[in-house]
Amino acid sequence: MAKIKEFLKRKDIVFSGRRYGIDALGAMAQGLFCTLLVGTILNTIGSQFGIAFLNNAIVTIKDASGENQISYTIGALASLMVGPGIAVAIGAALRAPGLVLFSLIPVGFAANAMGGAGGPLAVYFVAIAACECGKLVSKETKVDILVTPIVTILAGVGVAALIAAPIGAAASAVGQAIMWATELQPFLMGILVSALVGIALTLPISSAAICAALSLTGLAGGAAVAGCCAQMVGFAVISFRENRWGGLVAQGVGTSMLQMPNIIKNPKIWIPPTLASMITGPLATCLFKLEMNGSPVSSGMGTCGFVGQIGVYTGWINDVASGAKAAITAMDWIGMALICFILPAVLSWVFCQVLRRWGWIRENDLKLDL
Repeated sequence: MAKIKEFLKRKDIVFSGRRYGIDALGAMAQGLFCTLLVGTILNTIGSQFGIAFLNNAIVTIKDASGENQISYTIGALASLMVGPGIAVAIGAALRAPGLVLFSLIPVGFAANAMGGAGGPLAVYFVAIAACECGKLVSKETKVDILVTPIVTILAGVGVAALIAAPIGAAASAVGQAIMWATELQPFLMGILVSALVGIALTLPISSAAICAALSLTGLAGGAAVAGCCAQMVGFAVISFRENRWGGLVAQGVGTSMLQMPNIIKNPKIWIPPTLASMITGPLATCLFKLEMNGSPVSSGMGTCGFVGQIGVYTGWINDVASGAKAAITAMDWIGMALICFILPAVLSWVFCQVLRRWGWIRENDLKLDL
């Protein structure tokens, strides 16, 4: 047993919740962002502003029969690489050697394809398994350049063949159940989805990866956007007296995760933005009918680079194009502004003022080390 532990330590294989539940999940979100999300944004910019080089196909690929051709724009090609992007990002987070890291490219593509609608979650599990298997044999033979890629790819594709489809189906089913429940009970689910996804955004895990894994769109996606915005804008506003403009930008357009060290010291500072999310969530689902029908990863991004708002807008464009929505109305824009920016700021500030008067939040409790 001691030798096994020593071997695993030498291979940098650490079985821990932090490495797999935080590092790998956070990397998954980065892989999603750099492929699927950026691809969606580029397609939206190209179509809305009529930019030729973003709208024109740059690659044309024939299908297996050789009869049909599929053309890809820059954005579509970036989105197509979501599986490899996630796998390589996870491999980097797990400190994979070069040959293992590069071998995860076909593994990620295969796992995403086999996982269907829940492909990103399938890639998450498969990439971890393939990466650790590759690390086990890395630099253990004189023909490492052959052994390591072969083992990594065969292990990854083999695991994908076993678990990708069931995981994808399960993730899709859970996502569909959440969206169905939100349609059925928009008030209650608006509160739950908004609060929980918002909390996940501030925790050192990835709300974006969770939303992408569950393919969370529609009203549930809108509630998720509301919750994330409440956390980011809320913390940015209530900590303005301590952090000024730098903190406002860092949290409001960056991430509310910056407040985690302060939350550990005084959990009460989490109350104002969380209460705000529990109000904006049901307002989004019941009053404004705010739907996020863009890329699911956008549901968990909030105001980070304004990705959540871009996702909502992309969904409007897609719905208008498909006939599901007649037009983008003034009420749509008012709803987005109120849910994503104005109400989170006002509500969080009001709740924070009350808690400051009660002594629950003290001076410098929200101070960031910027």
